[in-house]
This record gives sequence, structure tokens and C-alpha cells, in this order.
Amino acid sequence: MSTSPIQFLRQVKQEMKKVTWPTKKEVIPSCTMVVVLVAVATVFFFAVDMVLGWGVDKILHLG
Repeated sequence: MSTSPIQFLRQVKQEMKKVTWPTKKEVIPSCTMVVVLVAVATVFFFAVDMVLGWGVDKILHLG
């Protein structure tokens, strides 16, 4: 029972009509939140990397 490419595309078209797309009012706050959280995560992981790098440097240069 394989579906022909034409039948598949028809089914895709039918399913796409069922999709509820977000409005611009919904998308902008979501995207803003993602950008803010990525920036916070970037700063956090940069700080952790710097602290761990400093710690490893101190351990390796004890002698």
C-alpha cells in the first residue's frame, strides 16, 4: 500500500489547511523571549568557561 507522489501532495495540502498558524502578536513575544534566553545562556556559559579555565590553569601551574 504505497501512496503515489500526487496523492501524497494532496494529503499534505489537506493537512496544511488544518494547521493553526500563530499571529504576529503571538510570534514577536516568543521570539523576543528566545533571543533573551539565548543571550543569558551565552553569558552564563562564558562565565563558567572562564572560571573553569582559570581553575585548570591554576592547577596545572602549581609546580
